[in-house]
Amino acid sequence: MTVDRVKALKSLRQALTTAQLLLMPDFKLSFKLYIYASGDGLGAAPHQVQIINAKPVEGPSCFISRKIKPTENRYGASQMECLCLVWALE
Repeated sequence: MTVDRVKALKSLRQALTTAQLLLMPDFKLSFKLYIYASGDGLGAAPHQVQIINAKPVEGPSCFISRKIKPTENRYGASQMECLCLVWALE
């Protein structure tokens, strides 16, 4: 194995074994909404930047997902992203 591959493997191992920090939502702060739509399902995660231990930390307050319905399977990429955004905001 090359040095680059060893570094990549260590980086992947670290990412897979580090737990994602869920933040308690602070409704006085703004949110960023990350969405993902594919041919299989929809997903979304509202993120906030909060100060933790005197450092700004961006993290999700929750994760949501669902399978797409049979009729939604015919949507194009733009329509699917729009569907995901509307669904996540509801």
